[in-house]
Amino acid sequence: MVTPAAKREAAAHLCNVHGVSQRRACRAIGVDRALVRYQSHRPDDKAVRTRLRELAAVRRRFGWRRLQVLLSREGVHMNHKKLRRLYIEERLQVRRRIGRKRAAVTRVPLMAARAPNQRWSMDFVHDALSDGRRFRILAVVDDYTWENLCLVADTSLPSGRVIRELEAVIARRGLPRQCVSDNGPEFNGLAMLG
Repeated sequence: MVTPAAKREAAAHLCNVHGVSQRRACRAIGVDRALVRYQSHRPDDKAVRTRLRELAAVRRRFGWRRLQVLLSREGVHMNHKKLRRLYIEERLQVRRRIGRKRAAVTRVPLMAARAPNQRWSMDFVHDALSDGRRFRILAVVDDYTWENLCLVADTSLPSGRVIRELEAVIARRGLPRQCVSDNGPEFNGLAMLG
């Protein structure tokens, strides 16, 4: 029994089921009689609640402030605190989107590759099998000849495996002047830094 409504209900239960007076029921559960006797004078907000639910169903990413603007355009003017209370009571809260944290890197303009083995591009391709299992493919391409130097597919490609595959390509083709990759977790692990 935390809310006043729950306390009123408990006092009414004691009075109806056990036949005790209201005074005795309030004393038994430790509630003030004024709380039990209180009659709410708050106006009925059914129309506003219904319209608020309708607007929130149409505009799913709108929070209470933007819904207040839409309601005010329709002629429903309400205190922002009351509207927010109704919005929360109707459980219309929008989940907050949390953006990915990316490392701030100074961008260096890429020069076009003018000879073979000058620049390699590396990236991962993702897909799923018919049974739902996901797999990844490591693709290494020479930017001048567009030759595919390495294509490794597996369900798991940790940075140690990526290093082994790159060393095998380097043993065959030699070391490139420049390697270009995205900022994915496979390329920024501790094994890649060593």
